[in-house]
Parts: sequence; structure tokens; C-alpha cells
Amino acid sequence: MADIDPGLARPPEGAHADPAASSEAVDTSLASLRDEVTALVEDARTYAESEIAFQKTRAAIAAKRAGRALVLLVLALVLLNLALIALAVGAVIALAPYVTIWGAIAIVVGVLLLGVALLVAGAVRDGRVLGALFGSGEEA
Repeated sequence: MADIDPGLARPPEGAHADPAASSEAVDTSLASLRDEVTALVEDARTYAESEIAFQKTRAAIAAKRAGRALVLLVLALVLLNLALIALAVGAVIALAPYVTIWGAIAIVVGVLLLGVALLVAGAVRDGRVLGALFGSGEEA
């Protein structure tokens, strides 16, 4: 194998370098490089705009779900408050000599607690969606 550096190779004898052709090649390469850089900048701008649009959409979905979860939790607390009031009033009334009041209290409190359970389940479901939106995506 010969120890020849390709960068130091001389043109063959009798071949003359054409300065106009060399200048034209440099201009063509610069124009090509300029076009590539312009395309790269346009692609980067398009990517940035797409990423911003994606993040805006994700934030809007998260805000909507967070708002819904908050409303469901507030409704659950209101129903729980009503259940406790009904239980307190029912306990006072239950001290009366009638046994049938306990049945009425059990029905009212049971229905309200069922409503609370359904609202909390809806809030938990929305919380899981929020977690999935901002999670790494690796959980299965």
C-alpha cells in the first residue's frame, strides 16, 4: 500500500485546472449548502410550531378534565354533607318511639352515599386520564 495523501495528489501532467469550472463548482456547492440550511431551518420551524400546537391541545384537555374532576368532587362533598345532615336529623327523629323512621333514614342515607360513590369514581377516572396525559407513556 502506498503512503500517498489524497489531499496532496497532483493533477496528471498535461492536465490544466480550469479556474472558471472550479469557481462554478464552489458556487454550486454553496448554493446547495444554502438550500439545505434553508430547508433545515424551515423544518425546525415546522417542528416547533407542531410541538407548540400539541402542547396547547394537551393543556386544554388537561384543564377540561381537571375542571370536571373538581366539579365532581364538589358535588360529592355536597352530597356527603346532605347525607350527614340527614343522618343527624334521622338520628334525632329515630329517638322517637317509631321504628319505621330508621328505615326511611337508611334509604335516604344509602341513596346519597351511592351518589357520592359514583361521583368519586368519576373523579378518580378523570384523575387517571390526567395522569396518562402527563405520564411518560411507559406504563401499561
